[in-house]
Amino acid sequence: SLSIGVGDAYLGRVVDPLGNALDSGAPLVASSRRPIEPAAPPITARDFVDRPLYSGCKIVDTMVPIGKGQRQLIVGDAGTGKSALALDTVLAQKGNDVLCVYVLISQKRSAVVATIETLRRYGALGSTCVVVAEANATPGLKYIAPFAGCTIAEGWMSAGRDVLIVYDDLTTHARAYRELSLLLRRSPGREAYPGDIFFLHSRLLERSTCLAAAFGGGSMTALPIVETEQGEIAAYIPTNVISITDGQIYLDPHLFAAGVLPAIDVTRSVS
Repeated sequence: SLSIGVGDAYLGRVVDPLGNALDSGAPLVASSRRPIEPAAPPITARDFVDRPLYSGCKIVDTMVPIGKGQRQLIVGDAGTGKSALALDTVLAQKGNDVLCVYVLISQKRSAVVATIETLRRYGALGSTCVVVAEANATPGLKYIAPFAGCTIAEGWMSAGRDVLIVYDDLTTHARAYRELSLLLRRSPGREAYPGDIFFLHSRLLERSTCLAAAFGGGSMTALPIVETEQGEIAAYIPTNVISITDGQIYLDPHLFAAGVLPAIDVTRSVS
């Protein structure tokens, strides 16, 4: 099965979903390799989520707090600040002994460069690995991008570290998988997505957890991002990911337009 290198060599680096360096740094030498789609940790290996992961945003930390090992969806229309909120959370981990993985799926190069430069400017790139499958990448690379990022994060979690992973975003990931499936002549289902798109995202997010002390005590906190159209959170992909995650932060375009930042609708957000 497909595998990717893991270890501290990936800190501060920008890599593709196959683990190849995309920056100008030294060649990557992984401490070990792990399959990109192992089984999720069993219930017996998990512990209660009881330690907070602070996002640095007062509304989130007081009203919809995130725990280490939790999966918290960030959902809203395009241009409402979803990536900015996720990036702020990554920046807030600087000095908190939390390693980060930021997965960019089918993003424009300008957005990729802006994200990396923001991490570098605020000194958070050294504790972050950025996994990039650009908009011009093949559907296969976009498909494996979140799994590859999750495996890199799992390498640190299994070593007893606390990890935060951002999937930006799972809407473009679902589109890439739909393209791949239609090319393979697989039967389309609701909204022309293949029927196993729910299973795809559930087995990805099920790997985020808080491990019991006997298994190292590490944790992986996931912040998947999903884009809605016209605020329609009852669409196929948003409802799928809402049902998989432990809660969601809903960003409202009307609040954003009114200058309320972050544009969090507290009536539709829950943790």
